[in-house]
Amino acid sequence: MAKVKVKLVKSLIGRKKDHIATVKALGLHKIGSTVEHEGTPQIKGMINKINYLLKVEEA
Repeated sequence: MAKVKVKLVKSLIGRKKDHIATVKALGLHKIGSTVEHEGTPQIKGMINKINYLLKVEEA
């Protein structure tokens, strides 16, 4: 699997609770925090759900 680098670029204030939970499940905490995950279907689904909050690039 390819690695995916995910960065949180927008605030979580006023977002739906399940979107906030998805961000936390990805391991992101503050704006500007970055994590690297395997490009599994589960991770890609989580990224698609909250893509308006993230910047994603292949690593």
